Amino acid sequence: MEKAVSLDEALDLISEKYVKLKPESRAALKECAKIEVLERNTTLVSANQYSKTLMFMVTGALRAYYLKDGKDISDWFAFEHDFICEINSFYLGKPSEHYFETLEKSTIMILPKESILKLCEQYHDIESLARQATTRTMIGLQRRLVSLQFETALQKYNNLLVAYPDITQRVSLGHIASFLGITFETLSRIRNPRNSR
Repeated sequence: MEKAVSLDEALDLISEKYVKLKPESRAALKECAKIEVLERNTTLVSANQYSKTLMFMVTGALRAYYLKDGKDISDWFAFEHDFICEINSFYLGKPSEHYFETLEKSTIMILPKESILKLCEQYHDIESLARQATTRTMIGLQRRLVSLQFETALQKYNNLLVAYPDITQRVSLGHIASFLGITFETLSRIRNPRNSR
């Protein structure tokens, strides 16, 4: 049986990967945070629901997707040490346009929006953490926009492998193709160029 990840271990990761948290900040985060272990294919957020939580991926993988004319389109992946939230709900107070689901058994630290906003006002290092998490997400979105607009299918796929070398072992090829904005057949040709001759 796997050992459960504690809040302290999750906060250690945040201190290591983002901002060194002071003892009082850690204690404040620990008061409002909770750890959830979710099985594969668990839906955390559904379209038209409100989601007012910030999530930190301790272990596992998650994807954000939306349904367009009955078609499932992957829009974002989150892996270990990523922060993720439903942006429309969290920042704008609007219903989610996305579904969030786990792709593997995942351990996630959940932080309520109200608590985070309050702690950002009280603790400089938590404000810095929130800024870093937001900045990384914005940079990821910017890269994604550039990729979708200007890169060939092969470039998109190769850049995804550079960012996430083990993604093809963790995410289905169908989800990867839809994330890249290409067909499954195109992705198959890119992965097996000899078979496409």
